[in-house]
Amino acid sequence: MSKQTRREFLKKTGLTAASLGALSISASCVGSSEKRTAKRRPNVVFIFIDDLGWRDLSCFGSRYYETPNIDKLAGEGMVFTSAYSNAPNCAPTRACLMSGQYSPRHGVYTVGSPERGKTRLRKLIPIPNKTNLDSKIVTIPEALKSAGYTSACIGKWHLGDKGPFRPEDRGFDVVFRRTRRSHFMADGEYLTDRLTNESLKFIERNRDRPFFLYLAHHTVHTPIQAKKDIIEKYKKKKPSGEHNNPTYAAMIESMDQSVGTVCDKLDELGLRDNTLVFFFSDNGGYANATSMTPLRGSKGMLYEGGIRVPMIARWQGKIKAGSSCDVPVIGIDFYPTFLKMAGAPKPSGHLLDGQSIVPLLTQGGGLKRKAIFWHFPAYLEPYNKKQGPWRTTPAGAVRQGNWKLIEFFEDGKIELYNLKDDIGEKNDLANAMPAKAKELHTLLIEWRKSVNAPVPTEKNPKYDPAARLEKKSSKSKT
Repeated sequence: MSKQTRREFLKKTGLTAASLGALSISASCVGSSEKRTAKRRPNVVFIFIDDLGWRDLSCFGSRYYETPNIDKLAGEGMVFTSAYSNAPNCAPTRACLMSGQYSPRHGVYTVGSPERGKTRLRKLIPIPNKTNLDSKIVTIPEALKSAGYTSACIGKWHLGDKGPFRPEDRGFDVVFRRTRRSHFMADGEYLTDRLTNESLKFIERNRDRPFFLYLAHHTVHTPIQAKKDIIEKYKKKKPSGEHNNPTYAAMIESMDQSVGTVCDKLDELGLRDNTLVFFFSDNGGYANATSMTPLRGSKGMLYEGGIRVPMIARWQGKIKAGSSCDVPVIGIDFYPTFLKMAGAPKPSGHLLDGQSIVPLLTQGGGLKRKAIFWHFPAYLEPYNKKQGPWRTTPAGAVRQGNWKLIEFFEDGKIELYNLKDDIGEKNDLANAMPAKAKELHTLLIEWRKSVNAPVPTEKNPKYDPAARLEKKSSKSKT
């Protein structure tokens, strides 16, 4: 580490030069002190799936996809039935997770340009988007270094490809990323298998010290590609409901095998009791490959199908096997949770918007917060005819208890749903319950002020209302 890099790291994390020196000594040798640390501090394995829908696991209700290893993980731990990603697509969810902050804090709102789709169909000029996570923000692996953790980023990063934004510049000691847009490596090896094998190497090499493994699979994101023999298996299987894509099912099976292989390695090395395993998805499923029914919507929408995701946690002896939790949790909660588990201090000057869910994991209490929020001031084009001119226009949302409100910024339209009675968001109660709608809308506005969330208001001079109506008419005929 150069002197300049050393100074920048100390400034970001709030560590002293003496404590960094102590960490350098402990990381350079594997001895009895390290083994004692490993006993005190649990390892963290965070398995992050790309575009996995809320019902894409057999333990979450699918009768077509086969996920015996993930089902086993669920049976050994806790299933979260109301877990949410921080955004309906990839990059902002990952930025929120790594920073522990809502999107207005870091400015990563969407993937790429917020001006997606046809210019003439956009009523507003969307808020500019950042594609790199600001290097001044202290990430999870940087924060865990103060507790002696070694960290690995295996798989998808999506928060910057050049220094100082790469994972190796953001606190990860080991990094492995794919080099081509395919689920098959240049030598023909299936990418899911390769990422799994790289993860096993990391676990073995760091078995005697506390580690954080961020296994961020590219599966089940497009392109929809899988192993031929598993595809053939599902071609012979009878579809169930709207789950009927053999190739997608084969991708899920390989993903499930990866989870089983990683968990088996933890058992083989005697690390199960001291390792917390999380399973999570970055957003809702891709509707051209799977179905989120009974949820409304899919990837790219603030309806439940776009943001409610499967989540499982296992911590032998700490989390009750076969338990479940319906308390709403969201991606920004992982950062403070990891700090609490690791006994690591919050980085000096770093604001965290989430809450530790350790009380939920151990069934020792609940969470104290008014609500959870979403802010998506960007456009996303449709990927099938049923979605009309847009998957989503700029919007925001709030969930408080069983109530959820969505606000669309183009025209100020408000939608209100009671998720307890209407998980499919079919019955908009905004007009029938104006007082409740106003209450949640006021809460959402106050939150936006508290985090300085920019709302797009500038009109797009190239907007063509006739073209928009034509698109809506075309949708009604399909």
